[in-house]
Amino acid sequence: MIYQEKIIQKENLEKFLRTLDSDEGVRIDNESRHVFVNKTSKRYCINISIDNKDEFIYKDNTDEVMDFLKNYLKQTTKIFTY
Repeated sequence: MIYQEKIIQKENLEKFLRTLDSDEGVRIDNESRHVFVNKTSKRYCINISIDNKDEFIYKDNTDEVMDFLKNYLKQTTKIFTY
């Protein structure tokens, strides 16, 4: 299997999260922070990586995830799907 990333626009993030499969994910890159979002059958897992230290947060639905991610979406943010 070939690993392939695709850049997505911020305005498409919520739509992509709603249709996220268990073998897909989202990476949000900021200057010193990386946020990874994956989905299991029951909930979303958000991994915040700052200076090689990881923190895991779990949310039950897309609205909760989007509300949480507001603090991480900046003007220079790049968002990738994988």
